[in-house]
Amino acid sequence: MSAPVRELASDCTRCVGLCCVALPFRRSADFPVDKAAGDPCRNLLADHSCGIHDRLRREGWVGCTVYECFGAGQAVTAAFPAGWRDGPAPAMFAVFPVVQQAHEVLRHLAEAAARTDDAALRERARDLAEELGGAVDTLLTGGPEVGLDIGAWRARVGPLLGEVSAAVRTSTASAGRRRRPRVGPRADLAGARLEGADLREADLRGALLLGADLRGADLRRADVLGADLRGADLRRADLTDALFLTQPQVDAAQGDAATALGPDLRRPRHWAG
Repeated sequence: MSAPVRELASDCTRCVGLCCVALPFRRSADFPVDKAAGDPCRNLLADHSCGIHDRLRREGWVGCTVYECFGAGQAVTAAFPAGWRDGPAPAMFAVFPVVQQAHEVLRHLAEAAARTDDAALRERARDLAEELGGAVDTLLTGGPEVGLDIGAWRARVGPLLGEVSAAVRTSTASAGRRRRPRVGPRADLAGARLEGADLREADLRGALLLGADLRGADLRRADVLGADLRGADLRRADLTDALFLTQPQVDAAQGDAATALGPDLRRPRHWAG
């Protein structure tokens, strides 16, 4: 079986500002005010665009700049064409965050299928993607009462992603490896000094890299699934084929023009030239 083709990146031009309405946030370093779920953000315009999009960070709306719906916005908007202003707002708001999480899992499955040379692993990834995609379609057509257990899906998909990661990271030896720092999955590396570190093929799943100094670090083929990169310094770092790296992780970090990213990731506007 082949996985359905799906949009797994946001297209705000085809969304009715769902992330600006459905999601709650609290006043913090990420947002200057409190907002309840279901209340439109004060910056949301009548055409569903953001009135301060070009100055979000300057005005304290950092959280908006690191959010990615993975295509859930346009998917939910298409499923509920009446929109939330005149249509079934509660249903849209309930479904949207679930679809967002499901699309993130689908993105990881798509990467797993593309990265592995193992035909069996590739087929398992595609089969899981097709099954999950069908569950998303059922949710979109049937509404929130249908339900979709994201926790159960992550539990099913996680082992496969781990197998793909291990296969990719051990498929080639790293020639001329420099001394590797002691790292591992879920490691607490907050504020760690890892400038120039050789982290090729490292398992950094779920690692806390908050504010870590990763300037010039080599993260090729490193597994960064779920790693917390908020405030991490990625200037001159090489992440060209890091495994399971997502746009929100990139957006939450600091980098520059010399930071190497894969072709599916965009360079954040707030990064240094």
